Amino acid sequence: MGEIQRPGALYKQVAAAIRDAIASGEFPPGAPLPSEAQLIARYRVSRPTVRNAIAALRTEGLIEVIHGKGSFVRGAQAPVLTVARTISRDDAGNFTTGQDAWKPAEEPTVYRTKTTVTTGALLALGEGEALFGVDRLLTDPTTGTRALHRTLIPFATAEGTALAEHPDAEPAEIYTLLAEAGHDLSWAETTRARMPLPDERATLQLADAVPVIHTTRTTLGRDDRPLIVEELTASGDRAQLTYRITADGPKRVQPTA
Repeated sequence: MGEIQRPGALYKQVAAAIRDAIASGEFPPGAPLPSEAQLIARYRVSRPTVRNAIAALRTEGLIEVIHGKGSFVRGAQAPVLTVARTISRDDAGNFTTGQDAWKPAEEPTVYRTKTTVTTGALLALGEGEALFGVDRLLTDPTTGTRALHRTLIPFATAEGTALAEHPDAEPAEIYTLLAEAGHDLSWAETTRARMPLPDERATLQLADAVPVIHTTRTTLGRDDRPLIVEELTASGDRAQLTYRITADGPKRVQPTA
């Protein structure tokens, strides 16, 4: 291929040409890109231009750079792990979750914190209310996939329960304690994709341009009062979530006088 003729910054022209070659199958998933010297000769540009083009494609997630080996086209692989977002309860009143199979990679971190504008809204509390925070780094024993789990427990929820002394209880154990305290539990959960924070990228060992799946689960008690909030963050290209959906029962219409 001769010198590129497209408008715009030169490195963007090179990036667009390489992108076209990937889309056409000339450079298939998993294949190495030509060397810097080959790309320089192919597009008749300077070394900095090629490096800037590679950096742009790396940011887009189209390629990955392996130190000492070169640049490779990233494959659109299916997630290797399916995370079941389920909650069940046995005859003895004990809860289990789809998270029970995960193993702790290290001891949980327990700390005291306060509600923010965001977490306060989830917990129906004002900003600055006291919370216990518990952070966990989890791994899936089969695939090695990592996940970050955070539990936020208001002091008011923990008061009068074993959570006041042991806020680091596992989520299923927390549900059991709350049910024993007289709460008829239900849950609300939201899921979204976003780009990871720098510390999340390092801890979860993410490749460049890989988003995370972030779920926020609120446990509700009497009168739909929020009791705790949990957050789960996992790699968007290694994990996918599955939910069981059931229909609500028929709504009862109150008779009018």
